[in-house]
Amino acid sequence: MAEPSSSSSSSSSSNGEEIKEEEENPKSPLLPRPPHPQPTNLTNPNRNSSPSKAFAFWAYFTVSVSLLSFLLSSLRSHFQPNNNDQLSWFLSLPQDLLLHHSHGKLIKVHVSPYLPPIQVFVVEQGPRDAETVFLVPGLGCNSYSFRKVLTLLASRGVRAVAVDLPGSGFSDAMGLEGSGRWGGVFGGLWDVYSEIKEKGLFWAFDRLVETGQMPYEEIGDKRQSFPRDGLAETGRVIKQVIDSMALAPIHLVVHDSALGPGVNYVSMNPASVRSVTFLDSAAESAAFPSWILGVPLVGQMILRSRSMFTGLMRLCCSRSMEDSAAEAYRLLLKGKDGRKAVVAAGKGLNYSFNLGEWIDSEEAKDMALQVLWSNSWSDRWIDEGRRSASAISQAKFAYHSGGRWPQEDAAEEITERIVEFVTSLPKSIRQTESEPLPEHIKNMFEEADHGRGHDHGHGHDHGHDHDHHDHGHGHPASYTNMYGLGQGWMG
Repeated sequence: MAEPSSSSSSSSSSNGEEIKEEEENPKSPLLPRPPHPQPTNLTNPNRNSSPSKAFAFWAYFTVSVSLLSFLLSSLRSHFQPNNNDQLSWFLSLPQDLLLHHSHGKLIKVHVSPYLPPIQVFVVEQGPRDAETVFLVPGLGCNSYSFRKVLTLLASRGVRAVAVDLPGSGFSDAMGLEGSGRWGGVFGGLWDVYSEIKEKGLFWAFDRLVETGQMPYEEIGDKRQSFPRDGLAETGRVIKQVIDSMALAPIHLVVHDSALGPGVNYVSMNPASVRSVTFLDSAAESAAFPSWILGVPLVGQMILRSRSMFTGLMRLCCSRSMEDSAAEAYRLLLKGKDGRKAVVAAGKGLNYSFNLGEWIDSEEAKDMALQVLWSNSWSDRWIDEGRRSASAISQAKFAYHSGGRWPQEDAAEEITERIVEFVTSLPKSIRQTESEPLPEHIKNMFEEADHGRGHDHGHGHDHGHDHDHHDHGHGHPASYTNMYGLGQGWMG
């Protein structure tokens, strides 16, 4: 009997303690207790194993998805039947555009030491010993737009040269040409490997968390798009074209958004420029709305429709643009990555460029300047012209009756203004004949003469042939590498 009383007393005491605890904490919920609670050990190394595993999983997952997406996008872009498509596109161009192409030539330039060389299309008319006017078109524009101006300048005894900036007209886009199918894929993978080696494996995960973008996909885009820092690259392109054709000193004409690259060239090569004409140029505003071509579906639809594209050109660039001219621009944007290039170029415009600060620089202090501006486009654009004129008060200012692309609807008017301005300046002095050849050029000709031996049976002196050639740059453009067409295919 002692045991039951003892048991009952112990149970009653425990019940009393529980009742006391419930009275002390009347609001605490009655939750089931775990059968075997685990003691907390702050020094247990397995405590943080779950977050580490989760972090590692997402990091490896990010890297894997990024690499896979980059590889698939590269394979898709590099294994399309581009050669046949480009040839068909080129042969389908209208006759006036093919005629313009037949008058030009390709010049190989190096945009950047990190990118393969590209070919830039150039058209030249007029006597070579005359004053040289170098025309740089703006966004969405190309040398074809200056076809009338080129002919008119040549008829006035001026040497006129127009260039297709990279990604426009018949010129290659920066970073797209020369890599080949496999070169682009493995070159991009090498860039990914370099980024991982430099920044670590988990850099991709951090980048994804910070920006929400796949970093390795961004690397692939950089290899296949117009560089965002377009001023320096395009300035180097202009310099190499001018140097290879021995054009300096030049009278530079910059149109529309070409203001930045043109001024960049002047700043780096002031001795090579006699004058600068700003043709409706504003760093803050480009006439062609390149952004609309980057809108999914909308951009493709506009380029597929002749009427929609013509309406867009007349709305933004030239109200009286001919249907044939608008069609030529549309076809040029459809071929050779033109749409991608112009969209990327529009995104890369430098809106922070300050023309007033450049005017006060040492390079522009004594430069002859002229501003040609439309007085019939809109009141807002006329006000913009007045601001430009006040920013460069030492420049000669004149209005014209054309639109934002006056070379299309006011070619005779702006040609007359350019000729008057150029001929009012002292005549340029060219020193190309008296300048000594660089040492490596001399060595090259000496080696050629040595290899020729004693062969004198050609009846003329080969040692002076280089005075009449452009060192491989002056041959007409044949597009043999690009379209499989040889020289003279047009008859």
